[in-house]
Amino acid sequence: MEFEEITENHIVYPGEYLLYVPKQSIVICGAFKGDRIRALLNGRLIEDNTKNFKKIKLNKSERKKKYFSRCKACD
Repeated sequence: MEFEEITENHIVYPGEYLLYVPKQSIVICGAFKGDRIRALLNGRLIEDNTKNFKKIKLNKSERKKKYFSRCKACD
């Protein structure tokens, strides 16, 4: 797992997981407005500068480990 700085080239979408550097925790992005990001941290809404967040970049094998298929009994 790698972490990337959020710049003008990297767009952050709502629902995307980010690393919140001051708390060293993974948060869920709620909104991205200019140089501010709103995110959920342990059930609380926080808003901070984009400098305090990093994008999580998974390679192909890590993404495959995180994938779970659904039950196929109801098809």
